[in-house]
Amino acid sequence: MVKTHNTIAGVLFGMGAGMMWGLVFLAPEVIRDFSPLHLTAGRYLAYGLLSLLLIMPRWRAIRHHLTRREWAALFRLAFLANTLYYVLLASAVQLAGIALTSLVIGFMPVAVTIIGSRDRNAVPLRALIPSLLLCAAGAVCIGWSALRDFSAAPDTVIGLLCAIGALASWTTFAVNNSRWLARVEPLSAQDWNLLTGLVTGVQALGLIPLVLLFAPTASHDLQAWGKLTAVSLIVALLASIVGNKFWNQMSKLLPLTLVGQMILFETVFALLYGFLWEQRWPTALEGTAFALVVLSVLSCLSGHQRHHRRQEMQGVPGLNT
Repeated sequence: MVKTHNTIAGVLFGMGAGMMWGLVFLAPEVIRDFSPLHLTAGRYLAYGLLSLLLIMPRWRAIRHHLTRREWAALFRLAFLANTLYYVLLASAVQLAGIALTSLVIGFMPVAVTIIGSRDRNAVPLRALIPSLLLCAAGAVCIGWSALRDFSAAPDTVIGLLCAIGALASWTTFAVNNSRWLARVEPLSAQDWNLLTGLVTGVQALGLIPLVLLFAPTASHDLQAWGKLTAVSLIVALLASIVGNKFWNQMSKLLPLTLVGQMILFETVFALLYGFLWEQRWPTALEGTAFALVVLSVLSCLSGHQRHHRRQEMQGVPGLNT
């Protein structure tokens, strides 16, 4: 019963994280006048400031659990999940569009699940093949329209490469972050999120010279800067603070093979927000993709439940889910 409760709670946290993270796909469209460097620096400066304010009451209790090893891990994770990932993602959205970017990012669950299948007590990969196939089919449907009209325009090619880079960056983060959360037991999921935010804020400061050098700001008026500030604060609060908290809570409750499937919710909500922004209904292909995504997650849940029932019947010790 406890395992079932943890699984349900973990899936709900994963859905909440996807709901928040879907906003990051919309932000580059809302403030298209600004470059990906502007968006990344603005969002993560706000994330760092909010993290500093929220972690101050907890600092005395957690600082003794942080060694050079933890800080080094936080720096790597912050770079992979935030600084590098969002520069690449925002570039992909602006150059290749939301649909094509969603297609590439939609394959992230497949990559994470395959890597997670090597963990101890993980569900065998063969048990997850139906879920992985449904996931892949859903991702193909999501971006089929974009691929059908694909042209070899330089911007589109560069956008596609940026999306692939974002996929590699965040897949590496998802695997390593899940494992680090299991190691830093004295720290809560939110402590780890806020510490990641602090480090990300420091990295964002390092982006300012790049913004000044490669992304001129003279053409933006006060109203445009106000819009960038508002979007940065909203995305930082909802996606980075709330969304990351949900994700870390989910990562503590679910095995890595199931964690990978939860990333699908980000793609679903990114598309939903895109439809609302464009004021249209999903096409038949997009509707099919939604159905395939849901079936993929349900299939993965079913595979985990069957695996755990078999292990319980065989008396396998050390189950952690």
